[in-house]
Amino acid sequence: MRTLRYAMVGGGRDAFIGAVHRKAMALDGQMALVAGALSSDPDKARASGQDLGLPAARNHGSWQELLSDELKRPEDERIDFVSIVTPNHVHFPVARAFAEAGIHVVCDKPLVHTSAQAQELTSVAAKSGIVFGVTYNYTGYPMVREARHMVRQGAIGEIRKVIVEYNQGWLATRLEGGNNKQADWRTDPARSGAAGAIGDIGSHAENLVATVTGLELESLCADLTAFIPGRRLDDDGNLLLRFTNGARGVLIASQIEVGCENDLRLRVFGSSGTLDWRQEEPNQLLHSPMDGPRRILTRGSPWLCPSTQRASRLPAGHPEAFIEAFANVYLGVAADIRARADGCAADPLDADYPRLEDGARGVRFIEKVVQSARSEQKWTLMG
Repeated sequence: MRTLRYAMVGGGRDAFIGAVHRKAMALDGQMALVAGALSSDPDKARASGQDLGLPAARNHGSWQELLSDELKRPEDERIDFVSIVTPNHVHFPVARAFAEAGIHVVCDKPLVHTSAQAQELTSVAAKSGIVFGVTYNYTGYPMVREARHMVRQGAIGEIRKVIVEYNQGWLATRLEGGNNKQADWRTDPARSGAAGAIGDIGSHAENLVATVTGLELESLCADLTAFIPGRRLDDDGNLLLRFTNGARGVLIASQIEVGCENDLRLRVFGSSGTLDWRQEEPNQLLHSPMDGPRRILTRGSPWLCPSTQRASRLPAGHPEAFIEAFANVYLGVAADIRARADGCAADPLDADYPRLEDGARGVRFIEKVVQSARSEQKWTLMG
């Protein structure tokens, strides 16, 4: 099986998530970084590439130079896909340009700033026939996939209520305007988009609900707050949700909860049982059936479903977590790329990853949350 070649845009020196993506792609030996434009600053981009051992000819000062160079290369040297790990405002132009060039794309979330941009990307990707993945990495956790399987199999009956929380405390004080690059761009509307915490982590919460439950949002009621004086985007969000099947939900996304680190939790309450998963204890899934004792399901156990088994690398009791979840998303993208190159459809168990349509739905969710928070009307329809 040929190693897939990829380029990265963003993710250079002082970036957090770029290194996570690279480590995830290296984990299974199926992907190799061969080119990059690792910063919006040309000098920093090239210095970052040198840090990673990129050859000078493929270590570029801008993403435009990177794309131009790749298109000049023979197909057997060209990258198979590009990984975009920039601040949000750069996602759209880079993704559109590479998609138009027929190069497969993996983009960090939230996908873009507006639904109009998401629709344009969808049209371009469909026309060019590329693979387009969005790195909602929590879908790569084995026990999230087990929860999805159990819901689909009716293990908890008809879903009545969903509670999803993403609790962080790192922005409980004013970090922007100092030396914190992450705080600077995440609180800047020009770079982050129309939302702060809701866009940054609330988008993960929405995607986790959609992935596990398969439910479609009908309407929502949102309250967004910026607790830190002078902060231009929300740092705390509280939502009531209504789903098309009649189920109800609560979504909390906050970055000012002192003492919280990365506490993402999903609880799905059905007519005959409950599922409970926490990102900080990711190798366990709690199942509370109505007609029996609570069960603790653990990653790596032989009785779990095939998609869960494929997402695990180690035996039960050996913790797997954040980077492995990213790796599972990338493995899904790689399987789809290889299948298309062979002119066939990928095995759904292999090509299990968040798609462009998931990213587009997430953008619409963010827009509707902001619209609801600015409105005096109680419920904002998703349609």
